[in-house]
Amino acid sequence: MARLITQECIACGLCEPECPNDAISLEDSLYVVDSWLCTECIGFFETPQCGTVCPVDCIEDDQTVRETEAELWEKAKSLHPEKFPTD
Repeated sequence: MARLITQECIACGLCEPECPNDAISLEDSLYVVDSWLCTECIGFFETPQCGTVCPVDCIEDDQTVRETEAELWEKAKSLHPEKFPTD
């Protein structure tokens, strides 16, 4: 499932550079996660890094976007074919 940045976001920007998929961007003075790009850092880190660095703990699971681990892996492979080549 994708991650979601709540309204408690203080727009510090610490999360944005941590995302290996460039899924986090600033919109209307708050950071948002593009669920089409979010893979929960699969293939890069053990846990989603955005939540790890967030100083106000405002990043949570997006309950409206449900994906299996296999689906997240496939998304990661399509976003990063240089890191996850398919044969």
